[in-house]
Amino acid sequence: MGFPDIDFSLPAPDPLEGDALWFVCYRGRVMVSSQPEQPWFPRLPTPRLIGLEDQPRLYAGRMADCHCYAVALEHEEQVPPGFYLEDLRRLLGRLDEITFTMAGRASQLISWYRNHQFCSRCGAAAEAADSDRAMICPACGYTQYPRITPCVIMLVTSGEYALLARAARFPGGMFSCLAGFMEPGETAEQAVEREVYEETGVRVRDLRYHGSQSWPFPHALMLGFTAEHAAGDIRVDGEEIVEAHWWHYRDLPPVPPGGSIARELIDNWVISCGDIR
Repeated sequence: MGFPDIDFSLPAPDPLEGDALWFVCYRGRVMVSSQPEQPWFPRLPTPRLIGLEDQPRLYAGRMADCHCYAVALEHEEQVPPGFYLEDLRRLLGRLDEITFTMAGRASQLISWYRNHQFCSRCGAAAEAADSDRAMICPACGYTQYPRITPCVIMLVTSGEYALLARAARFPGGMFSCLAGFMEPGETAEQAVEREVYEETGVRVRDLRYHGSQSWPFPHALMLGFTAEHAAGDIRVDGEEIVEAHWWHYRDLPPVPPGGSIARELIDNWVISCGDIR
């Protein structure tokens, strides 16, 4: 998923010319306008105009012709009138893909910044680097970069059927592709085979890489694959995965919303079966 109108390069403009987009974050939520006729996010020359001048801010990059900043709130009560905090997940499919990407980046940057105020090696107070996205320890020199956790997500198919599962945390009735975190020393392909087998008892073959998606919940990189069923019957542990079934492409259960790589994998497979949803 490439976006030619988005640029994550440093350094930040100094001084800022014109308006910037301000992504204000608090514990996995982002501040959005409560007025339907207004843009989702404030576009202003300074956050002082909405009472947030003194809050920590990080340069997030440029989106089209507009520079973007992530701003951290210390307390929920700091949200100014005319705005409210919305769970980032609820904005998936409601924002356009580029804006959601930048909002997710802002949320990840704020989470990283707040969690790395001290050196994880010696405990001294860390400082933000001048020309790099990093927190540096002045005492021992240890550098901490933003954390990105690689995950795999895969659609396993068998002819006109796909293996979809429901995790305990999913909203009622929703099924999705299997997914999981990669282990140290593991390739993405090995992680696909292991996760599918651990979660459903199924063996796969003919793995094909599909694409990737930044997934800011809180800091994952999803690597998408398709795979064919090779052997095994479905068995689930009933704890992490509570249900898994083979679903015909014309009779699918509720699936993730548009904008997610899970939905993209499912939709592409349905199209390949000759039936556009």
